[in-house]
Amino acid sequence: MSARRERDVTATRSGPIAPGTAHRGRARDVTIVVGLLAVIALLHLMVPSTTPQQLALHDFFRRLYYLPILYGAYRFGKVGGLVSAAAAVALYAPHAHLDLGSLFGAHVDDLLEMLTFIGVGWLFGHLRDIEERQTRDLLIVRAKLEDAYRILEERAVQLIAIQDYTQAILRSVTSGVVTVGPDGSIATVNPAAERILGMSEDDMVPGSILRMFKADGGLSSDVAKVLEGRVPRTVRDVTLVTASNRIVHAQASVSRMRDIGGRKLGAVVTIEDVSEIKALTEQLIRADRLAAMGELTAGVAHEVRNPLGIIRASVQLMEDTQADPDRAREAATVIKQEIDRLDKVIKALLDFGRPSTPTMMRVDVADVLSEVVLFTRKFASRSDVEIEEHYDPDVPLVMADPDQLKQVFVNLISNAVQAMEGEGGSLTVSTGSDDGFVFVRFVDTGPGIPPDTLGKVFDPFYSTRDAGTGLGLTIVHRIVDEHDGHIEVASDLGQGTAFTVSLPALAL
Repeated sequence: MSARRERDVTATRSGPIAPGTAHRGRARDVTIVVGLLAVIALLHLMVPSTTPQQLALHDFFRRLYYLPILYGAYRFGKVGGLVSAAAAVALYAPHAHLDLGSLFGAHVDDLLEMLTFIGVGWLFGHLRDIEERQTRDLLIVRAKLEDAYRILEERAVQLIAIQDYTQAILRSVTSGVVTVGPDGSIATVNPAAERILGMSEDDMVPGSILRMFKADGGLSSDVAKVLEGRVPRTVRDVTLVTASNRIVHAQASVSRMRDIGGRKLGAVVTIEDVSEIKALTEQLIRADRLAAMGELTAGVAHEVRNPLGIIRASVQLMEDTQADPDRAREAATVIKQEIDRLDKVIKALLDFGRPSTPTMMRVDVADVLSEVVLFTRKFASRSDVEIEEHYDPDVPLVMADPDQLKQVFVNLISNAVQAMEGEGGSLTVSTGSDDGFVFVRFVDTGPGIPPDTLGKVFDPFYSTRDAGTGLGLTIVHRIVDEHDGHIEVASDLGQGTAFTVSLPALAL
């Protein structure tokens, strides 16, 4: 600590000291020391030293010198004690040598007394300096502690304000927030969670997640995974059955909770009640299904009416041929072609309406793609289409039906090749993973899809090819949905089209 800081601390002990006041105080102390020395010296000079009684008085006067010595040491420390003792020796030595006898003769005790003056002045002053330093150090420590206490008090006030602010946020959010300790026990619950679950915080803390629900939809398993460090975060749509038999449709997320130093504190469970949204969504889905059913019915009627009309016209032609064998064979050939077309439509409808139950297993999408590309490459080469493969070796496995995945991939590759038929091009098949999903992307260099028709590619019976049934991509979409995945399409007219299939990745 600097000299200024020490002076500030010393001033703090006794209040601010003006320079003039300090100077006057030192002058007064010096006057007292000098005055005492002068009085004692005068007493020695005024009293004769002839009788035993007078010698006894001088012996008493000699001991009075300790008063200015001790006072000087007390007020000025070791320096003051030594100066006062030296002054006392200087005043007493001539008197002792001339009036009381030689200092080295019978009165050697006077010499020893003067040496004692020096020793007492040095020792008492030294002790005073030690005490002064200790006092100063204690004052410095006290000042530091006061500063630390003030800072700590300010931090405490800030922490209380932050805590109040955080609690206000937690009380205000509409999502339920539950914090879980490292041992899996519930630590805190906000009011929204109490409202959603129909339980008070006292009923939930410090129990476990399992105690809160009769059916948790896998939420406790997600909490265990996060606490064990297997995954940093999980998000899922769950149906919760609370302890009071209330059914809650919710989106639940579980994430790690760490302090600033990175130490694991537990997990945070966020529960968003989407029961009303789910009900509205189901209404929209029902309305959409009714609309889709109307479109499907219209598509089926259109696909069936045309072949039937052609068959009717062919039969009428056969009736009017008057036994012309060539025209009868020609009409019969048309009838068989249209019957085959009807059969193809009916088969596609059956595949779409009665899909087979998938046989789920652990699948490496790269292996499935390699097989599909192997037997579609020759088909693509006939259309001057080159297939390029880029598979990420670190992609995790997925839980899927490999046969149905082949159906999806074959359909997407066939559509891409047919889109480039006549002009040729390239099709890039790549894999990767992101945010808990494995994606397979098919990017072609074909003519692209017009923006006004891009949103219809998954609709039943929508096809840009005369020979197509319009159900291929619809079936692909259904298969991907059944695997809890999603499919996206993006296209730039004249640049090409990209289909991306995303499937949930298995946890490592």
